[in-house]
Amino acid sequence: MAEKQPLKFAYYPGCSLESALAKEFDESARRTAEHLGCEMDELHDWNCCGASSGHSTSRMLNHAIVGRNLALAEQQGLDIAAACPACYIRLKHTRQSVSEDAELKKQVIDTIGMPYQGTYDVRHLLDIIVNDIGLEAVREKVVKPLTGLKLVSYYGCFLVRPPSVTSFDDPENPVTMDTLLETIGADVRDWTGKVDCCGGSLSLTKRDVVTGLVRDIIDQARDAGAEALVAACPLCNMNIDGRQSLSGNTLPVFYFTELMGLAMGLSGTGKWWKKHMVSPVKLLKKHRLIP
Repeated sequence: MAEKQPLKFAYYPGCSLESALAKEFDESARRTAEHLGCEMDELHDWNCCGASSGHSTSRMLNHAIVGRNLALAEQQGLDIAAACPACYIRLKHTRQSVSEDAELKKQVIDTIGMPYQGTYDVRHLLDIIVNDIGLEAVREKVVKPLTGLKLVSYYGCFLVRPPSVTSFDDPENPVTMDTLLETIGADVRDWTGKVDCCGGSLSLTKRDVVTGLVRDIIDQARDAGAEALVAACPLCNMNIDGRQSLSGNTLPVFYFTELMGLAMGLSGTGKWWKKHMVSPVKLLKKHRLIP
């Protein structure tokens, strides 16, 4: 029987994870994946994907700047792994669009001046961890289970939407992150806010609307008995973590990869908590997950 080849992806961090905005997501994503035996070879010379305004400004320009990243991954001979849902959707959508429209594909190739065949796929890191690496492999790496930590999984409004593009989980009641968090020992609560919009794209223009949306999400999480939210999106995380104080009610917000790193006993996780606007330190100490 042939030996199973290790997983390897062209990792696309995107602008948010590359910057200080979500550096803890970037580092925890890379380290947890590699700890699980998944090699993350950063996409060489990648560029911004244009989210969230590029595709609404110029359809062709956005397909071209995304197409360049797809062509670069093809040169590396690897599927792309993206951690940011906005990047994931933009990359996945362009790949699907050019595969279905030969004229668009020709326009993209002519614009970027690079060959592109559409051979390689785009995957979200959550999908890769649960469905490729597998929950059993994750369970084997857990040294500090998150026993008693009451969490809700927050997918946001576009990680699993539209299903015709994403297709790895249910668009109305996704469970991928729930099962992952249960695998690392957490008490995951079912709730009604899994895919509600946090208003992230309105953060600078409609502050009152965003505050109301965030308040509703926090209230729903508390009603479910949660002590914290777990997100998979830097924009959602920043918005809820930063804006919820305006609603007068706060809960810590984690990236799912941060909690994986903690449960797997990775060193240096303490510096991630310093990036949080609502500190999770008291909660983690309560459950004896940190000294």
